[in-house]
Amino acid sequence: MLWQALMAARDLGRLHEIASILIRYGFGDMVRRMGLANALERTGSALRWNEATELAQLEPHARVRRAMEEMGPTFVKLGQILATRVDLFDPEWIAEFSKLQDSAPPSPYDEIYKQLTEDLGAPPEEVFAAFSAEPLAAGSIAQVHRARLADGSEVVVKVRRPGVESIIDADLRWMSRLAEAIETGNTELRHFHWREVVRQFNQSLRRELDFTAECRHAERIATNFVGYTGPDSPATESQSAVNSPEREAVPPLIVIPKVYWQWTGERVCVQEYIEGIPGRDLAAAERAGLDRKVLARRGVNAVLKMIAIDGLFHADPHPGNVFYLPDNRIAFIDFGMVGRLSDERRDQLVHLLLGLVQQEPALVANVLLDWAGDSIVNEEALTAELQAFVDQHLGTPLKQLRLGTMLADLVGILRSHQLYLPPDLALFIKAFVSLEGMGRDLDPDLDLAGEAVPMLREALLTRYAPAALAKRGWHAASEISKLMSDLPRDISQLLRSARRGRLEIHIDVGHLKHVGDQLDLATNRLIIGIIVASIIVGSSVVMTVSGGPTLFGLPFFGLLGFVFATIGGVLLTVSISRSNKADRERKS
Repeated sequence: MLWQALMAARDLGRLHEIASILIRYGFGDMVRRMGLANALERTGSALRWNEATELAQLEPHARVRRAMEEMGPTFVKLGQILATRVDLFDPEWIAEFSKLQDSAPPSPYDEIYKQLTEDLGAPPEEVFAAFSAEPLAAGSIAQVHRARLADGSEVVVKVRRPGVESIIDADLRWMSRLAEAIETGNTELRHFHWREVVRQFNQSLRRELDFTAECRHAERIATNFVGYTGPDSPATESQSAVNSPEREAVPPLIVIPKVYWQWTGERVCVQEYIEGIPGRDLAAAERAGLDRKVLARRGVNAVLKMIAIDGLFHADPHPGNVFYLPDNRIAFIDFGMVGRLSDERRDQLVHLLLGLVQQEPALVANVLLDWAGDSIVNEEALTAELQAFVDQHLGTPLKQLRLGTMLADLVGILRSHQLYLPPDLALFIKAFVSLEGMGRDLDPDLDLAGEAVPMLREALLTRYAPAALAKRGWHAASEISKLMSDLPRDISQLLRSARRGRLEIHIDVGHLKHVGDQLDLATNRLIIGIIVASIIVGSSVVMTVSGGPTLFGLPFFGLLGFVFATIGGVLLTVSISRSNKADRERKS
């Protein structure tokens, strides 16, 4: 039960706040289905069901977004994750979720100071030569302060908000219950796979709470860019050239902030301060003499390299996470949200993008059918629609292709067939759409498809190089050898279990649980009905027996039996009525 599983005393205030916001935005039926109303009434917390105002008349996507803003930072984070799920939501939903900004008033400095002292092992004024109490920025999970080390290095100190973890824990409990209510209830939001989205969000948010994970991502991406010379230079260089003193003296084209691990932990991280022009300030970039076309090419190629070559990419490359540096160099910051692509997934993406760029419908269809997995899909209809989609772009010059728009349209086709992408692919498409938007802001004539083709071909050559093929072949041979060596033992164990009668086959059918719950409920009602009937029969017999105590001239125990039978009958009737009403709402 919700009361037993979720109703810790510390959560009651938060529960009331969430329920009140949902009611105000016209989601009162959801509050009832979640059991929040009954749970709050038991604690004496009344809900104002007439609070629904003109806000409830807004479009569903606008209501959801504004309710998330009011419910606080955890729900804002969820909305930002939903903004990446272009496979689940129509463009108007994505546009609404994209409006959610991760900003919040800073935490009191005395709380920050106390936590920093615990994490650093000494007060900030002893660790740093200078430390600014005024934060540079404040988000829902952390805030950032500027500082200077003893050697003069300028750094930023990212501090997790004190007490934010307990707030997130409580919110995640309500989110899980909310997702369950949405998927089982009658709303226009049911088909968005909310439980899976909340599960993904839970994992993502837990990782984001640990700053060491973010710093490891930054270091891995920085390592991947060692020796990188950009799109205008040869794709490969000898390792001796990369490590030469001359190379060390050349500033890197792509800058990733350095991590100072001696002061970095789960709740605090110290990184190099990037002195540059914010990605949103294009006018300042022009005043500084930077070439916007060069910046666009270098930024696009850097992200394409992360995706197609490295398999570890910045999942949110918007202008707020980018700085422009002298000599048309680029810095990326904030690696709290990164995407990872396996070798197989990278291979699929490379073939998909090449199919779009080279206008090969069969290649695109094969990849998307692979992504559909075991989902029930009309392959002929999907293939025909995909071929028609690619055919409409035949003959279009590469420079005029809008890859980000094409990917979003492809996902719309999948959505129309009730298919959705795994989380890593959803992050990739969101990153790619953001990348194209940022690139065209810098250079409206950016040829993204032309920039992508060399990188994609390089990725294919790398994957199918003799050394790579030999490595994969060796791994496959090792797996087959291990399988064959284990086969006799596995068969022996299987036969032994069968001879002993201990061979079991487990079949998990999700719908049977609901059927079982309904049978349990019906059985309980039947038993109550039998007990009520028995009390009535017994009381009737007692009423015919003379002697014993009386009340109003009637045998007391017989009358008492009738009272209990009446109460039991009323409770049974109310239970059946509520259940029938819930079933009608679920089916309607």
